Amino acid sequence: MSPINSYKPEGMLITQPENREYTATPAALERAMQQGKILEGTVHLCDSRLALHVDLGCMEGIIPREEVLRCRREEELKDIAVITRVGKAVCFKVTGFVREEGRMCALLSRRAAQEECAQRYIAALRPGDIIPARVTHLEPFGAFVDIGCGISSLLSVDCISVSRIAHPRDRFSGGDFIPVVVKQIDRDRDRVFVTHRELLGTWEENACRFAVGQTVAGILRSIENYGIFVELAPNLAGLAELRDDRLPSLDLSLGRSAAVYIKSIIPERMKIKLVLIDTYSGPRTPTPRKYYINPAETGHIDRWRYSPPGAPKVIETVFSEAEE
Repeated sequence: MSPINSYKPEGMLITQPENREYTATPAALERAMQQGKILEGTVHLCDSRLALHVDLGCMEGIIPREEVLRCRREEELKDIAVITRVGKAVCFKVTGFVREEGRMCALLSRRAAQEECAQRYIAALRPGDIIPARVTHLEPFGAFVDIGCGISSLLSVDCISVSRIAHPRDRFSGGDFIPVVVKQIDRDRDRVFVTHRELLGTWEENACRFAVGQTVAGILRSIENYGIFVELAPNLAGLAELRDDRLPSLDLSLGRSAAVYIKSIIPERMKIKLVLIDTYSGPRTPTPRKYYINPAETGHIDRWRYSPPGAPKVIETVFSEAEE
């Protein structure tokens, strides 16, 4: 009978003591095979057969091409999905041992690990569950994240934060480990969609960090004919006045750092009025994220309301099975 596996995003198990123990000796790998244990190792080579070679320490492991990825049809397995694993941690189950070129190698299956993850973990998820994820790659429309054993999910750009961003790279970098909330599950198409903004705090939680009269740093996110939206925190933006006397001297490129004076804070309208003091070239790094829900303590949320009580505009997320 298989042990309880953790089904974490790839890269979270490889440094764990248990993983090192199971890959330390051939006997330990044999035991891992008998127990159905999911392990991790780093791919160092993709050969001409498109088989992945994994460094296990005590011996080399081989993942045949057809065992690299869980997919419904063979034609869905693209070569690019195989070769891009080189240099990265991958999960696997040991399926056997074979002698190649006079040395013993372990036969591995990433697909088998993903199948078990899908059946025992992904299938049990429901909207509102808070789970760990790892950013795998970024596109203009969103970030693809690994939600367990390399199984991919889409985090659309509008679900990353309340404050608008031009591209997911304004928030994340490839390889980042982040918490996400299950937003929707399409079981017919075997897809899970996740969201992130609900973990970054409500309007009030973010606004209480600032006070009228302060001059603070922000990031230019959007320029409209009535003003400039400046991000103060990932889930909070204010509107800076357009002052014609200052505009010629300021670089208003989107993504540029800015110093802004807080003129007023109006909770009932979710408004923060700013005066743009200066713009400058700041560090090209995402705005630091502060999480207001601790995934370790709160594993599920049913509803999240961003708007303050009494605000005429309601921004909220309701998680329910009906969304499927």
